Amino acid sequence: MKENWNDIDQFAKNSIKGAGSKIIDSFDEVLKIQTKSNVNDLVTNMDKEIEKYFVEKIKDRYPSHRVLGEEGFGDQVEDTDGTVWIIDPIDGTMNFVHQQRNFAISIGIFHEGIGILGYIYDVVADELYHAYRGHGAYLNEERLSQLKEVPVEEAILSINATWLIPNKKIDHEQFASLVKRVRGTRSYGSAAIELAYIAAGRLDGYLTMRLSPWDFAGGKVLIEEVGGTITDLKGNNLSLVENSPVFAGNPAVHSEVLKKYLK
Repeated sequence: MKENWNDIDQFAKNSIKGAGSKIIDSFDEVLKIQTKSNVNDLVTNMDKEIEKYFVEKIKDRYPSHRVLGEEGFGDQVEDTDGTVWIIDPIDGTMNFVHQQRNFAISIGIFHEGIGILGYIYDVVADELYHAYRGHGAYLNEERLSQLKEVPVEEAILSINATWLIPNKKIDHEQFASLVKRVRGTRSYGSAAIELAYIAAGRLDGYLTMRLSPWDFAGGKVLIEEVGGTITDLKGNNLSLVENSPVFAGNPAVHSEVLKKYLK
C-alpha cells in the first residue's frame, strides 16, 4: 500500500505537540517512579502514559503500521517490513525527573527499513526538529543547513564521562586521547537531544556505548537528511531492532575519528 507521507507527517507533528502539552501539564503532579535494568534506569508513569497515547492514536489512524516503543505498549517488532514507528516517549527520563528539562520525545518512521520521517521534540524549549527524507530537515520552521566539514581540533564532542574511566565496554584510553584533541566536550543526558544537536550543527560528534533503536531512530533520519553520518563504532549500519553502540557526527569528524581512534 502506498503511504501518504504528507498526511503521516502532519499527524505525527500534531500528536507530538499534543504529547508535549500532556508532559508540561504533568509538572505539578507527583510522579510515580520505577527502575528498570538498574537503580539509575528510571521509568515514570508519564513515560508509560505518553507511549500509550502514541500507540492508541497510531493504531486508530494507521492500523497496518507497527510500533516499536521503549515501554512495550506497541508491537513485538523483530524486522523492518512495512511501516514501523520507533518511539521513545521521554528520552532522558533522569533529566525529566530531576530537572524537568533536557529531555525529548523521539520518533522515527521507517518504511521497509528506510527512514522516511524523523522527529525530536525538546518539550521545554519547544524545539521540534523534524525531517522528511529528500525534503529537508527543520528546527521548527527554520530549515537546517547541510553540515559543513569541521576539523577534529575544532569539534565539540558529546561523550559521557563513564567512557573516559576504566569500564567493561571499551578501552577508555582511546577516548581520552580523542578528548584531549577536540575543542571541547559536552554531555546532556539525552541521546535524542544530542543527536538533534548534531543535525543542527550545535555538536560535531556523539559517541556512546549503549543505545536502543528508540534512542536513535528519530535522530538517524534527521542527521542523514543534513548529510551527517550515524553508524556503530566500527562504521557499520545500525540495526533498527537491536541495541548498539552509536557514533554520529559531521562526516569529516566521523571519518577521521573512525579511522584514528575506533579501528
